[in-house]
Amino acid sequence: MKTEGEVRIPSGCAISAVISKDGNKMSGEMITNSMKPMHDRSNGLGGGFAGYGIYPEYKDFYALHIFFDSRGTRKECEAFLKERFEIVRSEIIPTRKIPAITDEPIIWRYFAAPLKSVLASLQMEEKEFVAKTVIKINAQMSGAYVFSSGRNMGAFKAVGFPEDVGVFYKLEEYEGYSWTAHGRYPTNTPGWWGGAHPFTLLDYSIVHNGEISSYDTNRRFIEMFGYKCTLQTDTEVITYIMDYLLRVQGLTLDEAANVIAAPFWSTIAAKTDSGDQKKHTYLRTMFPSLLITGPFSIVLGFEGGLMALNDRLKLRSMVVGEKDDKVFISSEEAAIRTMEPNAENIWSPAGGEPVVVKVKEGAF
Repeated sequence: MKTEGEVRIPSGCAISAVISKDGNKMSGEMITNSMKPMHDRSNGLGGGFAGYGIYPEYKDFYALHIFFDSRGTRKECEAFLKERFEIVRSEIIPTRKIPAITDEPIIWRYFAAPLKSVLASLQMEEKEFVAKTVIKINAQMSGAYVFSSGRNMGAFKAVGFPEDVGVFYKLEEYEGYSWTAHGRYPTNTPGWWGGAHPFTLLDYSIVHNGEISSYDTNRRFIEMFGYKCTLQTDTEVITYIMDYLLRVQGLTLDEAANVIAAPFWSTIAAKTDSGDQKKHTYLRTMFPSLLITGPFSIVLGFEGGLMALNDRLKLRSMVVGEKDDKVFISSEEAAIRTMEPNAENIWSPAGGEPVVVKVKEGAF
């Protein structure tokens, strides 16, 4: 029998990300390979990726990636979508059969734009309409799950180890200016296709290593604003929180980070800059139910950038590295070295310290 010290005990899950600040395209093979040295952080119950800039020919349309459990469900969902969207392309997402990935659902994608007549009749802004449509399908249409809904981006996920998921989805055939990745080690939630990371809404995507002890509080608050958590895993709520804070409330990335990983009250009280102190006091007072407690390291993907963030006590590992125009983020330095052997300026962000990287304006 092996004892502690003789066997590796991973701290659950692996995350990885890369972005080109110049907007240069990178093959999905790079991010897939970055997950190989972190194999033991996963247990084969979920892996996934998000790529940004991968659909330039349809950049003005929302790319809806959907799992279906049957052809009948697909036809029902398509009829629903056609009442609300102009669909310019509809197709099965290309995959390759490999022994490591089994029991796959029907995996489809639609490039679509909301019908202007519907938006006018509802008097609703475009992104709000798309978000509500996605939530409605996921909450009310049994057997259908929209797992990606942004423009010029897409998520790809499955039950399996991430390096196999990347091969399954042929990610080497995609090129993007930014990629994120996740290998799952679920501890108290089921391993199923919809429960794999990333979790997305519009162009926001989240990969997460950790566990949210504040999940019930976070979920009850966010569901008051029309969001529905239906995917049987705590990470889903982070995506909705970020959409609410950034898109609905109009907070900056730094402000949103200071809501979900807020400084302790004692830290705020000790601040010498009164303006800074007032800002943090306001954020903690306005959004107390959106403080995320428990160990976490996350990477938020969004149009034109990434944000990496640890919980305020830094209970999960995360390292950052650079080389030329690229910034790399991962649970382990080994993953960064796989993407760029000569990576420089390797460092670990402090707890609650957001690392925000954006592509130069106009580069993508």
